[in-house]
Amino acid sequence: MSHTDPPAPRTGRPRSTAADAAILEATRASLVDLGWSKLTMGDVATRAGVAKTTLYRRWAGKNELVVDAVAVLFDELELPDRGSLAADVQGVVLQFATLLERPETRTALMAVVAESTRDDSLRHRIRSAIVDRQKRLVLLGRERAQARGELRYEDDASAAARNADLIFDVIAGAVVHRTLVSAEPVDAEWASGFTTLLLLGLSGAQAGQAWHHTW
Repeated sequence: MSHTDPPAPRTGRPRSTAADAAILEATRASLVDLGWSKLTMGDVATRAGVAKTTLYRRWAGKNELVVDAVAVLFDELELPDRGSLAADVQGVVLQFATLLERPETRTALMAVVAESTRDDSLRHRIRSAIVDRQKRLVLLGRERAQARGELRYEDDASAAARNADLIFDVIAGAVVHRTLVSAEPVDAEWASGFTTLLLLGLSGAQAGQAWHHTW
């Protein structure tokens, strides 16, 4: 008769998704009300209705907590198939701008970016939790455009990765500067003009690469 080992007992209390959401929402609210310098883990815990130890079981400190509170907002961005690369780009640009118009997003993003100029570990966390995660939108959009025949497939994986980084930087940089630095609206007209400029650049770059490979 065979014997099987009993399942290993679970240690600790299971993590609550609802508690995480409440904590991240409280973090963004604290940033809006208090700013980075006055925000404390204790204030966030009080607002979220949890013990401060609950926060420290999930996040090592304020930096990690605030970045995750920002990152979850950007995870709301989506790229539905709108039928063409131009429509896809315009759609995500407008969606991104709308997200940045929310006080909690604007305040939290500017706070972590400002603080990251003095903290290398925070800058690396921003890259991994926000930038690298959101590059998924560029990769998905490019994949669809290639399947439609709007963009050619790239044989060089390293060059393809660099191009994806560049496209992300151009889109994110332009929209963030327009909304948060220039304080100008990102409306349908602006998004259309920006998309035209971006696609001209992409088509020109691919034409240049094709010309280069013939020599």
